[in-house]
Amino acid sequence: MSRLEVNIEYIEQQTICGLWQKSNDKTISKDINALSKQYYSVVSMPEGKVLPYFVLSKNYNEKSHDFELFIGSVIDKDGLESYVLLANEYAKITVKPKLGFLWGASIGEAKQYFYTKWLPKSSFEALNLEYEYHTEKSTGKQPTIDIIFAIRRKTIN
Repeated sequence: MSRLEVNIEYIEQQTICGLWQKSNDKTISKDINALSKQYYSVVSMPEGKVLPYFVLSKNYNEKSHDFELFIGSVIDKDGLESYVLLANEYAKITVKPKLGFLWGASIGEAKQYFYTKWLPKSSFEALNLEYEYHTEKSTGKQPTIDIIFAIRRKTIN
């Protein structure tokens, strides 16, 4: 496993527009591809040409492994739903693709590291919302994607 670094950053409130779908750990790759195609059709742009680009999941159910999946950007068009990412502190891990093109393995490794290694030792708890944040950095010669996790400081009892 490559050395993963978690940074805490304050991110301003942002409204994003896109499409929602129910998903599951078993179907996520297929669901992201299908929902992305649908999204690009609605915004009438070629795949990969919309930046920033968000792949968001929330309300993960530990028992069923189901969650809500959102694909979108800051482009507002008819047929898209808006979602507000609240201003808050977020945890961020920047990942590079494995072998130059395998994003899924890198993203999975980062999420596993965040939830099983970093979070239990931190002074934060997860808020059941995370997203991939694709920008111009995602398309360069040495591409990276930021994985953003909604968090809050643990309350001390």
